[in-house]
Amino acid sequence: MAISLNSLRRTGVARPPRIVLYGTAGIGKTTFAAGADAPVFIPTEEGLDAIQSDAFPLCKTFEDVIDCIAVLISEEHKFRTVVLDSADWTERLVHGRVAADNNVATIDAIGYGKGYKAAVDYWRQILDGLDVLRNEMGMQVILLAHSQIKRFDDPLADPYDRYQLDLHSAVASVVTEWCDVLLFANHRYSTVKSEVGFNQKVTRAVGNGDRVIYTQERPGWHAKSRWSLPDTLPLDYSKFSASLMDAMTNIQSEA
Repeated sequence: MAISLNSLRRTGVARPPRIVLYGTAGIGKTTFAAGADAPVFIPTEEGLDAIQSDAFPLCKTFEDVIDCIAVLISEEHKFRTVVLDSADWTERLVHGRVAADNNVATIDAIGYGKGYKAAVDYWRQILDGLDVLRNEMGMQVILLAHSQIKRFDDPLADPYDRYQLDLHSAVASVVTEWCDVLLFANHRYSTVKSEVGFNQKVTRAVGNGDRVIYTQERPGWHAKSRWSLPDTLPLDYSKFSASLMDAMTNIQSEA
């Protein structure tokens, strides 16, 4: 590729965001995505029965996921958002494909971590396809995922537990780098200390049931945003979208 000053482009041009939303079970991740602009779901797990939305048949293989993406690329449609629900169940399909490639029962039977390295390549196929939908079809992309509590070895502090994507670490790193916004969904909690007698206190978590999304990284969870968003927002797509559009508009006005 020939490079010259004529190849320069102006950055800060708004494109549909690539959003990853992960959180605790039953928090409302699918409901959040169903509120997006004209969504279509690529389901790899059950859970859409209680929500009215357009969805492909349940994907049972890695090839099914790729086929759904290919259909959205090749056929005319009305959809403005594609939702992969969920990333961790998609990972099971990827692991099944890798195991089949190597004629073994499970990915763990492939020695020296080679199976998980191969899984990253299959994930890149999925992400590349979603990028085509975003860059060429103008579609917003939402990946839903569950959370896991895992020890984080902070080089600047003692190790501590935090919420992270429930994906293999190599895939989680790729997905985190790929997305524009990584959101953690949970209930809003606070802690109080109570006297229990004998000069002892216990700490209890209390909450009012509010469901929120966190947009910035904290010791308790992993999150990020390429745009300047409030640290905390309600778990409501319309309110999140309004904040995101404001942040993206600010970038445009400064460009």
